[in-house]
Amino acid sequence: MLTGIVKAVCISEKKGTEKHNVGHVHVRPNHGIDGDAHAGSWHRQISLLSYDKVKAFNERGAGVGHGAFGENLVVEGIDFKSLPVGSRFAVGSAELEMTQIGKECHSHCAIYKRMGECIMPHEGVFAEVVKEGDIWEGDELTVIPPDPARPFTAAVITLSDKGAKGEREDKSGPAAVRILEKAGYEVEEALILPDEPEILKTQLKRLADGRQIDLVVTSGGTGFSMRDRTPEATMAVADRNAPGIAEYIRYRSMEVTNRAVLSRGVSVIRGRTLIVNLPGSPKAVEESLDFILEPLAHGLGILRGSVSECGRGQEKK
Repeated sequence: MLTGIVKAVCISEKKGTEKHNVGHVHVRPNHGIDGDAHAGSWHRQISLLSYDKVKAFNERGAGVGHGAFGENLVVEGIDFKSLPVGSRFAVGSAELEMTQIGKECHSHCAIYKRMGECIMPHEGVFAEVVKEGDIWEGDELTVIPPDPARPFTAAVITLSDKGAKGEREDKSGPAAVRILEKAGYEVEEALILPDEPEILKTQLKRLADGRQIDLVVTSGGTGFSMRDRTPEATMAVADRNAPGIAEYIRYRSMEVTNRAVLSRGVSVIRGRTLIVNLPGSPKAVEESLDFILEPLAHGLGILRGSVSECGRGQEKK
């Protein structure tokens, strides 16, 4: 078991103020740290940072104290960035689950302005509370690897200029969420974005790299309109192509309407995340997911490493 020692337990009572070491906190599920301004029912309830990373940064002249990066727990002996999302941390009488690696820095902090960089956006991780308890400075933190049999996670993105402005009700996204949840997926996020490729690329990178979502499905932006750029944005963030999924959706959709030949949707892999473009209509979303959900589970298991990849009819030796 990988273990570390809690060197500081930090909170900030008001947003926009620097965190400070309080030595002890009480944590609760669906909330986070009692007394911390960033507590709430969301996936970034508690932030963690390696003491060893902070020490190395300070040796270069940063001179920052505990909590300066906005971290709640400073832990010696663990490189959090190297752990997969889904890892659990038994610490004190509480238990946490890692939900995200790093975060986007929207406005550079004083540390960045002084040093030219800040380690929290790429070294820090976030977690939510899964078991209520107390955490003290000096507690041992034990890393529990993710359960390989845990449900697959998913995120749904609807691409619609009018939907993003609130001028049109999104029916495709909720349809995808409903189908995925019924199939046993844990849908972590559902977003409505305008048809802007740069915005979509940013969100796909965040969901794949930071949140390590197993499956991201997009709806809309796959046609011939000049604003339809979903496939191009998706290909731009891809590590590998997975064309069979999109090809099969088009093939099966041709049984319903010959206009399916006009769909430009793609399917790709980024890291261990599968990204699949779906058409924009609720009916087409439902049909497309129905076509692919059964074989998808095997592919996602291979990406996660929980199942082996073997050819059909392969004999055991």
